[in-house]
Amino acid sequence: MIKNITAILGVLAAVASLSLADSAPEASAQDTKKMVQNNFVETAQKGIKLSGYVDAGYSYNFTGAANGTSDVSGRFGSDTAAKGDFNLYAVKFALEKALTSENKAQAGFRTDVMIGEDANYLINRNTQNTLSNTNQNSNSLFLEQAYVSIRAPVGNGWDFKVGKFVSILGYEVIERPANMNTTYGLLWQQMPLYYTGVLSSYKFDDYLDGKLGVVNGSNTDNNTTTGGAGDGCAVLAALNVTAPGGNANWSNNFQYSSNSENNTYQGSTLNSTPEVALDSNKGAAYTFIYNTWGNWAPKFANDKLLLAFEALLKTTGGSGGGGGSIEIFNGPETLSATANSTTYGFGAYAKYQFNDWFSLSSRGEYLGYNVAYADARNNLWEYTITAGFNVIDNLLIRAEYRLDWGTDSVNNSASTSTSAADVRENTSSGPAHYAGAEVVYSF
Repeated sequence: MIKNITAILGVLAAVASLSLADSAPEASAQDTKKMVQNNFVETAQKGIKLSGYVDAGYSYNFTGAANGTSDVSGRFGSDTAAKGDFNLYAVKFALEKALTSENKAQAGFRTDVMIGEDANYLINRNTQNTLSNTNQNSNSLFLEQAYVSIRAPVGNGWDFKVGKFVSILGYEVIERPANMNTTYGLLWQQMPLYYTGVLSSYKFDDYLDGKLGVVNGSNTDNNTTTGGAGDGCAVLAALNVTAPGGNANWSNNFQYSSNSENNTYQGSTLNSTPEVALDSNKGAAYTFIYNTWGNWAPKFANDKLLLAFEALLKTTGGSGGGGGSIEIFNGPETLSATANSTTYGFGAYAKYQFNDWFSLSSRGEYLGYNVAYADARNNLWEYTITAGFNVIDNLLIRAEYRLDWGTDSVNNSASTSTSAADVRENTSSGPAHYAGAEVVYSF
């Protein structure tokens, strides 16, 4: 027995000695193989930073049935669960080696991953009010970005992103905590989420910078062919103007796609936009998007007031199919029509920071929609007010009230049926009330 104990202690001492040796500061490059064999990974490369946040909350929709479909058109999936719902919106991790401010040849990278209920709908975004409460899933994983960044020392420095990166369009962004309000707006629902391709950016001076890129169709990793089930390709451009005082800027963003906005990446019922999804001849269309937004922090308010606006014009044209299942705001219809459509909208935003720990934000939006056939649901409105509390460092708590209304925008059905007749029978123009709270810890 004593011999066995002595042997065991000897082994433990040897393992402890090896571990201490491998983790010692003076370990050289020659020790790398031994460190890997002993499950050690060296990750201390200079300049790489890990950041992110945990975002959770509670939402309550006063319309809809607890066992039925989601209730309001134009709302994001995580914001439409009928009745009450605790939410794990997202756990986000971002790993980045950013480019420095030096105008020299250099490279870096960024990778963003999100886990949670938002990830579920960012993968399969659906703006129809035909989602059941059973669609809420906090176990989904969404790769938001993964790109290599490169700077060419040309002029003031010409930067490139190669890989997958978020959309250049829209005032609101994918990260809820970075927006003025907790819920996503109507206009954000119309914007592409991400691209895969190449995006270049150049800063001409302190007041003017621009972007230019070529990518696959929006929200897709598929090929760039333009016919049949291909997603085509898109050209991106942006021009941003910054005021001399740095307290205001105006951004103009453009996208031209050789196909209708992505209607093929996982089937016609999972569109990035709510206007058209055709089962046949998907490649015979095009989309043009112009998005402009601006913000202003008046100097007389001592950085406490922020005002912003956003406008959107999106047109889809071409012979996107001679018939098929076409999704509009309130469910699928079987119609013989082209893909011609126009979406337009406007939003206004305001935020006032009363003191270090309390702020109040509001948002008002209108979204209109016209198609080349009758019976389209074509007017949506929403107003949102949000109270923010910065209780302690890195902790944000927000409480929000939202009101939605519009043509046949509210589904009061207790059924999960998506047939046109069933949906119409149970729809109304609202209003639809929402209340929610959010807690965010960032790191």
